Amino acid sequence: MSEMRTRDALNRALREEMDRDKDVILLGEDIGAFNGAFKVTNGLLQDYGSDRVMDTPISENSFTGIGVGAAMAGMKPVVELMTINFALLALDQIINSAAHIRYMFGGNANVPLVVRMPQGGGHQLGPTHSHCWEAMYAHVPGLLVAVPASPADAYGMLKTAIREPNPVIFIEHESLYGDKGEVADQEFLVPFGQARIVREGTDITLWGSSKGVQVAEQAADLLAEQGISAEVIDPRTLRPLDIDTVINSVAKTHLLLTVEEGWPRFGVGAEIVAQVVNHGFDHLDGPPLRVTGADVPMPYAKNLEQVAMPSAELVANKAAQLVKRQR
Repeated sequence: MSEMRTRDALNRALREEMDRDKDVILLGEDIGAFNGAFKVTNGLLQDYGSDRVMDTPISENSFTGIGVGAAMAGMKPVVELMTINFALLALDQIINSAAHIRYMFGGNANVPLVVRMPQGGGHQLGPTHSHCWEAMYAHVPGLLVAVPASPADAYGMLKTAIREPNPVIFIEHESLYGDKGEVADQEFLVPFGQARIVREGTDITLWGSSKGVQVAEQAADLLAEQGISAEVIDPRTLRPLDIDTVINSVAKTHLLLTVEEGWPRFGVGAEIVAQVVNHGFDHLDGPPLRVTGADVPMPYAKNLEQVAMPSAELVANKAAQLVKRQR
């Protein structure tokens, strides 16, 4: 095992896949000479050349469309959009083309495309650079949606995504790039559709998406100080979604709270709550709760930005209230 940052784990995965398969190519804004906005592609232009690491114009729909075409022609493109907000400009290619081509062609055309996009607040980048929209992509049939929350998963899931014959939306939280964690020195892949039990517990299940996993872990520490044992679940992927692990956890704890940075209306937590109510209602001893970001555009001012994002303290307080009502 080696300790490495999330950005370095992603870089290692890209290098290994480019070494393994000459058809893996990278496209995106400032990914070459500038080494990427978040330095994930550091050194790749120098090592693999401009034929495989391509700096593109600031034209998201255009270079994402090039990625779709290249994938249909047999390449394995990895497209980097500088932020998830900029992906709005590429939605036509992502949804109308990449997600639906296999269906429209009766399964006779694959789109092995990975679209990487950073999301999330915490860096005072304002509302056009800081939102969390994993729910929007998870809504679309034909897409796979990955939301890694640890360096090891970032590495193993990106390798899985690149080898996947279907389009993958690979969402990385900006605040996690510098986080360190242990990653096995030997190559490994993380399968899609298998959630990770980050921490076992008996009193309440905390389900988090993207950075929400980290917030849930911190909340579990605070709850432990109050004698409350929280189980923390990381979904890893939202499409496919491992709901069985959540229901099995709720069967043990009998309480559920979801954590996400996205807006409260129609979020990924709402889907988790709906499925648990539909398939595991008899396990519940109290109402499922959700903690989300505030229902506002992400503020620029640091103090307002912090309030707009879910905190470990808020999650712990809501979870403690729920547990204590049932005791």
